[in-house]
Amino acid sequence: MVQQKKDTRWMVQLALMAAIIVVLANTPLGMIQLPIIKATTIHIPVILGAILLGPMAGAILGGVFGICSMVSNTVAPVITSFAFSPFLSTTGLSGAVKAIWVCLGCRILIGVVSGWLWIALQKAHVPDLAALPVVGFVGSMVNTVCVMGSIYILFAQQYAQARDVAMTAVFGLILSTVVASGIPEAIAAAILVAVIGKALCAVFRRVVAQA
Repeated sequence: MVQQKKDTRWMVQLALMAAIIVVLANTPLGMIQLPIIKATTIHIPVILGAILLGPMAGAILGGVFGICSMVSNTVAPVITSFAFSPFLSTTGLSGAVKAIWVCLGCRILIGVVSGWLWIALQKAHVPDLAALPVVGFVGSMVNTVCVMGSIYILFAQQYAQARDVAMTAVFGLILSTVVASGIPEAIAAAILVAVIGKALCAVFRRVVAQA
C-alpha cells in the first residue's frame, strides 16, 4: 500500500512536470524564436524533474520536450527545422530517422545525464548549493552539444545549404552556436536550477519524510 502510494505520487509529480513543459512549449518563454534556431528554456523543468524524480522521469520529461520541439518545428518551421522534424526531411527516410534522434534522443539524454549526475553528486555528499548549479549547467550543455553535434555529424550538408555556406564553414558555425547560445543558456540554467531546485528539494524531502 505504501509502495502504491509512492508510485501514485511519483506519477502525479511527473505529470505536473510534463504539463509545465507543454505550457512552456506553447509560450514565448519556452521556445524563443531566433533567426536561425529556436533557443529554449524547456530543458530546465526536464533537469529539475530528473533531480527530483530520478533518471527515468528525466528521460520521460526529455521525451515530452522532444515531442514539443518536433511539433513546434513542424507547424512553425525555420530553415533548420529539417533536423528537428521527420516530417520535413529533405533526404527521405534516413533524414527522418536522423531528425527523430536529434529532436527526441538528444532531449531524452538531458534527463538521463542530469538524473544520474545528481545521484552521483548526492552519493559523493556534495552540498545541494553546489550540486544543483552543476547539474543545471551540465544538463543544459548536454542539450546544446548533443543537438548541435548531431546536426554536424548527421546534417552537415543540409545545414551548409540552409545557411548558404561552404561545407568547410559548418564546424565554425556549429561551434559559434554552442558558444554564443549554448553557454549563456547553460549559465542561466545553472542559476535557475539552483534557485528553483533548492526550494523544490526542500518541499520534496518534507513530503517524502511525511509519507
